[in-house]
Amino acid sequence: MAVKYFAAIGIGSTLTEMKIFEWGGKKIMREVECVSTRMSLGLDVYKKGRIDSKHIEELCQLLLNFKSIMQAYKVDSYKVYATSAFRESRNMLIMRDYIEKQTGFRIGVLSNSEQRFVDYKSIASVTTEFETIIQNAAAIVDIGGSSMQISLFDKDKLITTQNIRVGSVTTKERLAPLTKNNEHFEKMVVEILNHELAGFGKLYQKDRQIKNLIVIGGNLLGLMKPYQNENRKITSVTKSQFEDVYKGVVGLSQNEISEKYNISFDQTGVIVPTAIYCRCLMENLGAETLWFPDYSLCDGMAYDYGVKNRYIKNSHNFEEDIIAAARSISKRYKCSQAHIRNLEEIALQVFDRMKKVHGMGKRERLLLQISIILHNCGKFISLEDVSECAFNIIMATEIIGLSHTEREMIAYTVKFNTSRFLYYDELAASTALSESEYMVVAKMTAILRMVNALDRTHQQKCKNVNVTLKEHELKITVASNADFSLEKGTFNDKAEFFEEIFNVHPVFKQRKQI
Repeated sequence: MAVKYFAAIGIGSTLTEMKIFEWGGKKIMREVECVSTRMSLGLDVYKKGRIDSKHIEELCQLLLNFKSIMQAYKVDSYKVYATSAFRESRNMLIMRDYIEKQTGFRIGVLSNSEQRFVDYKSIASVTTEFETIIQNAAAIVDIGGSSMQISLFDKDKLITTQNIRVGSVTTKERLAPLTKNNEHFEKMVVEILNHELAGFGKLYQKDRQIKNLIVIGGNLLGLMKPYQNENRKITSVTKSQFEDVYKGVVGLSQNEISEKYNISFDQTGVIVPTAIYCRCLMENLGAETLWFPDYSLCDGMAYDYGVKNRYIKNSHNFEEDIIAAARSISKRYKCSQAHIRNLEEIALQVFDRMKKVHGMGKRERLLLQISIILHNCGKFISLEDVSECAFNIIMATEIIGLSHTEREMIAYTVKFNTSRFLYYDELAASTALSESEYMVVAKMTAILRMVNALDRTHQQKCKNVNVTLKEHELKITVASNADFSLEKGTFNDKAEFFEEIFNVHPVFKQRKQI
């Protein structure tokens, strides 16, 4: 394979970084350059609601410097992602347009769930222990400047991911004026986080003991030097080892931390609140080991680039984690899992047989599957207005790995499953979906409506299903002796919309079993 260079640029709340990776040669993926600068973009947003113009100019100059380095390496491809500071800034669109015009870079702004998913891939990219760690109950805790994300795993499956609006920067800014001394600050932080974690424990952790805690963010890796192994990209400490580190740092000032641990002063501001968070998390979750990966968002971006271009194989099935998260939401809202599994089997067969007709790809197949998994969640709130309740639940629930737009596409698909379908000119005033995204919603809705009709009674009569496409006819054949009178009636009602969308006539056939 010819050597190629990829540049990953991450614009975070406190750090803007570029890493250049080499693909090919003796190593499949090798980091060849890393340049970073600290900028308090998140603090700007917290105090003013937007990023200061001075910092915008500094960021433009920094990105132009990055571009010069990229040109020296003759970079083949690049990605620029911004995270929460951009996302939460009131003037995000204006600011992004200005920066793009000044630098020539195209900047993608990650939603919270997309950001955490890239972070999660970063961990997998830098450590071979990842799969082993998440085999037992484990949690990835991403401590950001304004919030904390907790992703809970058990038996290699993602159980849930939740965002708690408590962050290292905002906690320090909010509590510092109220603090009498270091001990008082620690007590207030513990009180706030204990309250948040009590709710998380009741809803999601339940009886699980989280043995492993993977901690991202907060600059604590610099405190763990006595436990670091140069040959490993992840550092682990036991509960008692962390307790020793904690006692040595929690009462110190920023200057004292900088001198004692040889950490630059501008990195020390969030260390104490982060250390308090980690101790509090260990106590609440019952963790025995803390893991600190040596990574950044850029590592996850490079890993993603390598997988998409087939330079490397996924070490972990991340798509299954998105599906597992959707199933967890479905179970939380008491959806019938047998009904869902039955519909998934039929709908995915329909999708696969009609690839040449609908023109959708692997990602749209995943969105259809998630739409099916969540299509009945609204019944938990109201049996009268299922579609509207389901729409609101999905829009209010983060699903790791999906963008806000993808979540909206799923929400509309679920809504239109039982409510009147709106054509684009009717919907355009209330959505930012493009025409192409709207067409995906229309196609997914047509498939969901039709297959849902085949299990109208939720008795899973259609178990042995064969789907064939011949010219403009889609034949769904079921081998069963069951009475399908109701299913045939509802199927015929939905067939007209399916034919309108695809110009394919669906036919239901029953083959009696002997």
